[in-house]
Amino acid sequence: MEDWIPIFGMGVGVIIPLSVFIWLYLDAKNKRETIIEVSKNISDPSQVEELLRALNEKDKEPIDYRRSGVITIFVGIGLYLLGASALGSVLEGIGLLVSAIGVGTMIAGYLFPNDSIELSKAVEKFEEK
Repeated sequence: MEDWIPIFGMGVGVIIPLSVFIWLYLDAKNKRETIIEVSKNISDPSQVEELLRALNEKDKEPIDYRRSGVITIFVGIGLYLLGASALGSVLEGIGLLVSAIGVGTMIAGYLFPNDSIELSKAVEKFEEK
């Protein structure tokens, strides 16, 4: 039985990426089939274009660095606490590094506004000076 453990370990390294690839392919395939079915029932070409535009708009949303930074900070805190309570100083250092990356990401979110309202406010603030 001990001989099977490394084989299972190597198999997991192949099975997980392969299963993710298959899952993403099937998910995209279902989306394509749905779009085809909907477009068959729509007679106006402008509505088809509007549908495609609505599906692509989700990809164009800007990244909220403030939200990502807060999440990264708390992941770092969790790693630090895990290292402090169970696994040692190496994991504490990794937790501090991840938290520092989160702080940098959050600061970047405040320095570089990501939507039009924030950009307008930043331009107005700059023009007042």
